[in-house]
Amino acid sequence: MEVVERCDTPRGEIQLQRRGCEYELISNGTFLMATYNGESEKRLVRSAIDACAKDGMTLLIGGLGVGYSLGEAVHHPQTGQVTVVEIEDQVITWNRTYLAPFSGNALSHPKTRVVCADLLKWISETDETFDALCFDIDNGPDWTVFQNNESLYSPEGLKALTRLLNPGGVMSFWSASASPAFKALLESRFAGVEEIRIEQPRNVEPDVVYIAKT
Repeated sequence: MEVVERCDTPRGEIQLQRRGCEYELISNGTFLMATYNGESEKRLVRSAIDACAKDGMTLLIGGLGVGYSLGEAVHHPQTGQVTVVEIEDQVITWNRTYLAPFSGNALSHPKTRVVCADLLKWISETDETFDALCFDIDNGPDWTVFQNNESLYSPEGLKALTRLLNPGGVMSFWSASASPAFKALLESRFAGVEEIRIEQPRNVEPDVVYIAKT
């Protein structure tokens, strides 16, 4: 393993490291995501697009990561503008450099609009609306690196997110593991909820994507 770059942020230390030809993102010593398996991040977006089924649809992606979700969104023929909100400017820089090939240079795509901001603060202040909201924040509702992010998965957080949805809109959430409590919360607030499990190599627990339809 080779440390490519490491930097301090107001939220602590973030690190980009390389294993062979693959990269990993580490935050305060906790693994976030890597380039060697992006299928669940792609499914996060693809499932939302399929559920919405609208040409020229607008998307909001919360969390840039290694770029797989953004790449899936901007290269899909049914999408229009795709807004991605990422709190770490260094992660944005890495996606323009080391990580660019993994997303098909998604940050340079004409559909892409990138916002460097705290997602929770941005959500509370924006008056924009979208056809689909796709969130890959921390490791999901039950395992957050930063405590503030827990509010995204709360009843109040879901209420704030619903305000950003156009009629007939869809939300999707990525999780490192199944969360029965979060699924139950979604089912109490949305007309249709689907849990999609994406098997992972090396005998680890499946990643999970939750789809919520208004």
